[in-house]
Formats: sequence, structure tokens, C-alpha cells
Amino acid sequence: MNTLKFIVPPMLHYIISGSANCTPGYRHSSRHHIKVFDLLIVRQGCLYIGEDDLKFELQAGQALILRPDGYHFGTQGCREQTFYYWLHFHTTGNWSVIKDDGLLPYSELGAEGPLLPSADFDIRTFSLYLPQLVTLLQPAKIEELLGQLEQLKASAHLSTTQFKQQMLFQEMVQQLSASMSSNRPASQSTVCAEQAASFLRTHYREEITAQMMKDNLNFHPVYIARCMKREYGCSPMEYLLRYRIEQSKLLLMQTSFTIARIAEEVGFNQAPYFSSSFLKIEGISPRQYRQRFS
Repeated sequence: MNTLKFIVPPMLHYIISGSANCTPGYRHSSRHHIKVFDLLIVRQGCLYIGEDDLKFELQAGQALILRPDGYHFGTQGCREQTFYYWLHFHTTGNWSVIKDDGLLPYSELGAEGPLLPSADFDIRTFSLYLPQLVTLLQPAKIEELLGQLEQLKASAHLSTTQFKQQMLFQEMVQQLSASMSSNRPASQSTVCAEQAASFLRTHYREEITAQMMKDNLNFHPVYIARCMKREYGCSPMEYLLRYRIEQSKLLLMQTSFTIARIAEEVGFNQAPYFSSSFLKIEGISPRQYRQRFS
């Protein structure tokens, strides 16, 4: 089944939602290029709908996302009373379709994207993957969120309400993503890399060795390095160095600690090595970085 890939930020944007209670024989209308994404969620019955060359039988407890650039049509009439919710959303960011679910490796989920413009922090976009068709992990939770969105329609002209709508929708997006992940178990490579990254983030103040990681993670150091290279694009020590530098930037901005103390706080044994590493990664010295905020 196809997967939709969104680059965020910007976050997906809620537009409007509603519901339809259809008698037997109801057939979804045909539409071309509606220019927004159409999320359909069936609570009762079955909705028969097509998009371009694909045909779907959307059962109760399932969700389907129709693309803004496709041709949508009913493939046949409903055979029973069918109740479904609809929701339109949009994005101003980049998105794409990944054909065939089997072509999307789990390792791509959460992969870091390009840097966003920022003088002081490492801010990256990331990929959000949503299934085009999925059986919902918590359909009752989705219905609850849709009910809250319905209640907010009368006050949708207020900015405070619009913010609430977007937050409710983001929770729905998380539910859709979780439903996809529950059907896509993580590979051992992904588990290894994520455990290694968590270990490095937890113990970054300490002196970390390959043997230490092996003893705590129960993976061979060579395998750990291979997995982290695949998932994060760098070795464990490179990952650790970058994380230490990011933590040092917070201390440089938020405290009056000396450079030597900051180096020690983030796991560097020697201040000169900290300063040279900071200069190599950031392009300026720690002292120059701090002067930006003074």
C-alpha cells in the first residue's frame, strides 16, 4: 500500500471536517484535483472508493487519505448503512508518494532532513510518513478528536479556536502515524541505532568507549557503528561529539560558567580539545559564540 511522505516543518494544516451518514446504494462522487488532502474514516459499514488506478474498500475502523492531485471516484454503491467522517487538510511543505509499502524501509522513519536557517542551533526538518490506507490503532480516540473538532465549528472564526483545531488535528496525525508504526515492527538495525543514541545522550558527560557501549547494549561495536551510520549518517563517536557541542551551546548561552567548566560539564577532558572541536563544527570559538548573547 502507498505511503505519503511529508517534510515537516511546516506542520500539516487542518482546514475543515464533517461526517456523512449514507444509505445503501450511496456512491462517492467523482472529483478531479481537489487541491487538498481528504482524510476519510469509516465508523460503520464500508465505503467503496477509487483514486486513479487504485481501488479501496474502506471498512469500519479504517482510514484513507486521498491525494490533492488525484482523480477520486466511487467504485460501487454502499451495500449497507455507512457512516464515515471526512477531514480536509493541507501542507505548504514538500510531500511525495512512496509506491508499494514494501519499498519503504523502517530505517527511513524519523530520518533527519536538511538544516533550517539558524545561526545558533542545529534545527532540521524531518520526514513524517502516513499510510494512505490503515487500520486505526485507536479508532475511538480518533472519533473523540473528530467530535471535539465538530464542537469547535461555531467558534471557528476566533483565533483561539483555530489554534485548538490545529492542536486536535496534530493529535490525529500522531494517531495515524502510530497506527502505521504498529503494523511495521522495527528492524534489529533500527533498534540497535536507537538504543545506542539513547545511551550516548544519557551518558554524554562520561568517558564513553566502544567496550562500554558493547557491555551496555549487547551489540558488537562494529555492528553498532554500522547501524548508527545507516540511521543517523555518522559513527557513534561523531554522534556523541555533535550532541556534546549542542549541550555546550546551551550552557554558553544560559550560564556564566568558564569555558573550562563547560568543557567538563559536557564530557570533554580538556578545554583546548573542546574549543577546537567547537570551532570545527560551528565555525567560531566558544567564546565568540557566547559573545552573540552578551
